[in-house]
Amino acid sequence: MTLVSEHIEPDTSERILVVAERLFRQIGYQKTTVADIAKELHMSPANVYRFFDSKRAIHQAVARSLMSEVEVAAQEIAGRQGPAAPRLRELLVTIHRMNSERYVGDAKLHEMVAVAMEESWEVCEAHMLLITEIIGSVIAQGLASGEFQAPDLVLAAKCATTAMMRFFHPQMIAQCATKPGPTVEEMTDFVLAGLGSRSAAV
Repeated sequence: MTLVSEHIEPDTSERILVVAERLFRQIGYQKTTVADIAKELHMSPANVYRFFDSKRAIHQAVARSLMSEVEVAAQEIAGRQGPAAPRLRELLVTIHRMNSERYVGDAKLHEMVAVAMEESWEVCEAHMLLITEIIGSVIAQGLASGEFQAPDLVLAAKCATTAMMRFFHPQMIAQCATKPGPTVEEMTDFVLAGLGSRSAAV
């Protein structure tokens, strides 16, 4: 009996998140209620609350799931073999592309992210800390191979992430889309040049 329960509960939890994300995309985070989610799943709101104690908790879990997709893609690039410079370039551009596609092109989902920034900052902060660590791991590989030069690895990773914030942060991507400034490729060149890479223009 315990084994059956262990399989059913995670499955139900996942179904709640899938439906919640779909409704957030369709009608918006603010307009979606726990009752709406329960109705789509043919269950009572009380049953939804067995798995998530509030709409905010569902929101955090959906945001966490979306952010983890970016983290997995970033880790895959960082874990590849080969020179560090082209991988760092691909890593930075991929994070920008995925955040743009997920959050900026979808107004309803962008609303959810804006709320996350205001109400669930710890989820966003944990995400950015991990992204900074992943970027740092590629910089460390470049330092070891002699491709990069930096006296302080941790500081280099923080600076690289901060330099790319206009291209990582969903709200900044949207706000800066029509404003003058460097392209993501140009900013990536700048970051690589700052790390002493001779392949900044590759």
